[in-house]
Amino acid sequence: MKIKKGDNVQVLSGNDKGKTGEVLEVLQKQNKVIVKGVNVRKKHVKAKRPNDESGIIPIESAIPSSKVSVVCSKCGKPTRVGYSVEKDKKVRICKKCGAKLK
Repeated sequence: MKIKKGDNVQVLSGNDKGKTGEVLEVLQKQNKVIVKGVNVRKKHVKAKRPNDESGIIPIESAIPSSKVSVVCSKCGKPTRVGYSVEKDKKVRICKKCGAKLK
């Protein structure tokens, strides 16, 4: 998968189309990602101990990785990820402007 934890991504389709956020977790086997502030659901939590609080909390759900695109830090646009080899290291690059992605 070309998307890594910590990348800034933009949602391409669905209810949250156009939203951007940071990737919190990558689910490699399911080919999905969890993005901060995107695809938020409500979860009902019951108190397990007397000191815990119960209630309804918002939680981010996973979305397919094909529905998000990495945002380049240099040009600020959603882009595809390419690879180049520099000094025996594989580096991710922006396909639009050619800048290195972190």
